[in-house]
Amino acid sequence: MRYLLTGFAVVLLGFTTAQSQQRKPAKPAPAKRPSPQQKAPQPATGISPEIRMALDHISANSMRGHLSFIASDMLAGRNTPSPGLEIASEYIAAQFRRAGLEPGGDAGSSGEKGYFQTADWKVTEADIDSFEMTINDGSEIANVKPGQVSLSGELKIDLKSVPLVKVDYSNAAALAALRPELIAGKVVITEIPDFRREDRSLWMEMSRARTEFLSKIRGLNPAFIISVDRVAQSGTGLGGGRLIDPDRAAQASGAPAPQFLTVVNKQVIKMFDSMAAGDSKGSISLKTGPPLQKPAKIRNVIGVLRGSDPVLKDTYVIVSAHYDHVGGGTGAGCAPIGDDNICNGANDDGSGTVSVIELASALATIKQRPKRSIVFITWFGEEKGLLGSRFYGKHPAFPLDKTVAMVNLEQVGRTDSSEGPQLNNASMTGFDFTDMGPIFKAAGEKTGITVYKHEKNSDPFFGRSDNQALADAGIPAHTLCVAFVYPDYHQAGDHWEKIDYENMARVNQMVGLSLLTIADNTDAPKWNEANPKTARYLQAWKGLQK
Repeated sequence: MRYLLTGFAVVLLGFTTAQSQQRKPAKPAPAKRPSPQQKAPQPATGISPEIRMALDHISANSMRGHLSFIASDMLAGRNTPSPGLEIASEYIAAQFRRAGLEPGGDAGSSGEKGYFQTADWKVTEADIDSFEMTINDGSEIANVKPGQVSLSGELKIDLKSVPLVKVDYSNAAALAALRPELIAGKVVITEIPDFRREDRSLWMEMSRARTEFLSKIRGLNPAFIISVDRVAQSGTGLGGGRLIDPDRAAQASGAPAPQFLTVVNKQVIKMFDSMAAGDSKGSISLKTGPPLQKPAKIRNVIGVLRGSDPVLKDTYVIVSAHYDHVGGGTGAGCAPIGDDNICNGANDDGSGTVSVIELASALATIKQRPKRSIVFITWFGEEKGLLGSRFYGKHPAFPLDKTVAMVNLEQVGRTDSSEGPQLNNASMTGFDFTDMGPIFKAAGEKTGITVYKHEKNSDPFFGRSDNQALADAGIPAHTLCVAFVYPDYHQAGDHWEKIDYENMARVNQMVGLSLLTIADNTDAPKWNEANPKTARYLQAWKGLQK
C-alpha cells in the first residue's frame, strides 16, 4: 500500500489527465432552487462580525475543488485499506497543515506529533497462486482463472471431480420439487442475478428472493454453489480484504464463508446453457488455499484548533466524518452502472470529509479563539463497521473525560433525497438524546438552515454512523445529515458533480456556528436523562466523570 505514497506528488500532478482518461466528464447537475414550500436562505443574522467573516470563508467552490479529488476515480473508491485511502489521508493532512491546525495524531520518532493516528492491523489477501478451477462437461474442459471469479468472503476448499448439477434459479416450481438425492454432495451451478444492476426499487424483493433460493439449496446439502455472470467483463477476485485488529484477534472467528462463487467465463456460460435443469453430466474441480495475512497501517487524520481559555482549552469538541467508502467492483459492495464500477462516494462520505476540511480552514481564521479546543477528525473504515471511530474510542488522542461533545457529518452534499428535495434542511440523529439539538436549531435560524428531528429516521439512524462509537464511550454525540436516502447510495453514480455545493456551504455555516457556541459555553452538553433510550450512554458518561 505505502509504495504509492512515494509518488504522491506525481499522482496529484497527473490527476486531471487521469480523470479525463477514465471517465467522460458528467454533465453538471442542474442548479437547484427552493421549492414553494421551502424558504430561500436568509443572510446570517445575530452573529458577531468576526465570526460572520470566518463563516463566510466556507466556500462552495473550495469544497467542489476538494471533492473533485477526494471522489475521483484516481482514488478508486477509498476502500479500507487501499492506496486510494492512503492518498486521501495524505491530502486531508495537507489541508489541516495548510489551515494551521495543530497535529493531533501519534508522536513520531522525533517525539513530535503528526496528523495521523495509526492502527497497525493486518489484512487478509487471497492466495491466488493456490487457486485451481476446472469444469468438465464430458466433451471439453474449461480452465477458470482467478480474474474470472468473484468471491465475497474467504474460502478454503478442495473439490476434486465433484459432480455438477444445474438448477434453474427462476423456476419456482422446479426449485420447490428439488430433493436431497439430486443435490447432496454435488456442486450446484445456476445463474443468480445481481440485483444491484437493477432499479433500486427492486433491490429488496430481489435480495429476498436470492436469500430464499440459497437457503433452499443449502438445505439440500450441496458441496458448493457457483453462479455464472453474463454481464460482467471480469471478476472481482477471490475476496480477502478483511481487517484484523490485533487487540481483538483472540475473539475473531474469521470471515463468514461465502454463499457462492460467481464465474465470469464465456466457455463456462456456454456449458451452462447446453445443460438442462437437473442435468448432472459434468464435474468440477475447485481448490483455494487459506487467505494470507499482511500488515496494514490505516489512519485516522486528526487536527486541533487550540482553545483560548487557560482551563477550558484542555477540553474538546469533536467534528468528524469518515473518509473511506466501499471501493470498486461488485465484490466490494459497489453497484456498477454500465462500465463504471468505481463507487466514488462523493456524498457518502466525501461530502462530510470536505466539510471537515472547510470548517477547519474557516474557523482557523478567527483571531479570538473559542474557549474550548475543536478537534477535526476524519475516520477510516466506517463502511466496515465504524472501525476508525471505535479505534479512537479505545485509543483516544484526547482524554474522553475531557471531550464534551461530538458532531459527525454524514451525507451532507446531496439535496435530492428519495423523500423529496432537502434544500436548507439538516436532520440530527438522536435529536432529543442530548441538549445539543436546540444549539444547532438556533444556529440554523441564524444561517438559513432548518435543523429538525426526522420522525422516521432520527432515532434508528443514531447507531449507523461514527457518532455511535463516541456515544458508547459516554460522549454526547450526534450525526448531522441532509439526505438519509438518496439516488446512487453505494452505487457508481455517486459522483462529485451531483453535489449541491451552495446548500452544503450553508449547512456548514450552521455547523460552524454550532461548534463555536458549544466551544465557547462553559456548560458542557449533557445527555437527556428523561429519554429512556439514553440510559446506557448516560451510564457511560457518568463513568467518565468519576
